Amino acid sequence: MDNQETPELPFDLNLHVARLLQSEPFFASISRRVNKMASSQVPTAGVRVNPHTQRFELLYNPQFFANLTDPERTDVLKHEFYHLIFEHVTSRKPSGVTDRIWNFAADLAINSHLDHLPSGSLKPGQAHFADFPSGLSAEAYLARLEKMKKENDQEGDGLPDEGQFDDHGDWGGSGAEDSGEIARERLKDYIKKASEEASSSSSGWGTVPYDVRKDILAKIKSSLDWKKVLRYFVKTSTRSNKTTTVKRVNKRYRYIHPGNKVKRLARIAVSIDQSGSVDDGMLQAFFGELNKLAKLATFTVVPFDTRVEDALVYEWKKGQRHKTERVMGGGTDFNAPTEWVNKRDFDGHIILTDLMAPKPKASKCQRMWMTTRRYASRPYFQTNERIVAIDETQ
Repeated sequence: MDNQETPELPFDLNLHVARLLQSEPFFASISRRVNKMASSQVPTAGVRVNPHTQRFELLYNPQFFANLTDPERTDVLKHEFYHLIFEHVTSRKPSGVTDRIWNFAADLAINSHLDHLPSGSLKPGQAHFADFPSGLSAEAYLARLEKMKKENDQEGDGLPDEGQFDDHGDWGGSGAEDSGEIARERLKDYIKKASEEASSSSSGWGTVPYDVRKDILAKIKSSLDWKKVLRYFVKTSTRSNKTTTVKRVNKRYRYIHPGNKVKRLARIAVSIDQSGSVDDGMLQAFFGELNKLAKLATFTVVPFDTRVEDALVYEWKKGQRHKTERVMGGGTDFNAPTEWVNKRDFDGHIILTDLMAPKPKASKCQRMWMTTRRYASRPYFQTNERIVAIDETQ
């Protein structure tokens, strides 16, 4: 057997990232949710959505990072995470705009907030962009760049050949619209959790500027489309049966991700609280959305109060429609549906309820709670699992 050792990386980012972001709670929280992969296929660094898992990745060149100072490494990390926070990765670029100009606009928007980037990085107020003010959005910088392009008499777009140090190659390339929605909803959840961690940390938000922080909090407080969240839950609970193949190769990052033939099957349990405090409006809104979600997956409907009656459990098959129904009417015990689901092979568990009962035991699969805004604002118990407030008027 060959005992050759794997060559040591000139810089392993995973060993240093916690140290680099120790005074940046917000960015540290985002970082923990992004997979970091060393690769010689990128000259510097770049963030993207993995087309197979719909999870976020940071690809980085170890040699590039090895040649940077710690402040530069930290700002490069923050630069990449800002691309996620500002939704540059998950949004389509404006129509009729070249990749190059949009990439410059996105980088100028981010670099306004960073002071220790590698030498020569794009910066408002410097070099070619001396008359560009700091702190604008990517769209605002895009308008200025388009004007610069029109006013330039020479061939080309009038932009410098250097200054953009990272790779934007796979932005907005997550595949089908369903998949893009998964990535966007996942990102919203990451940013919400990062904001909560930063707000409760002794270091606060670190170097995140006040205006950026205000925009982030405003987005979090904006009304939530619970239907999109529910679709996202079903998609991310989906089990993947994959077989690798060499026939499909990622064109941009060759051999970093092997091709996959994927067949997805989702088994979702929907437990419906049948106690008298769960009113007909909640049930009607929930059943209405499940009729739409039945286009995506097969559900097992589990009515419960303080118990689960096997005779009342039924399968809601993909493509079927069902009317709102109430079949029980006792108290509430969340352990009853949790135990029923834990004993069976499910990928996800959704519970429609008023949350007015003690916290149940842990779920063996991903679990989500749905209730009205009134009950969501004052739950009987605290949980780190997602609670979605539905609008009964939708």
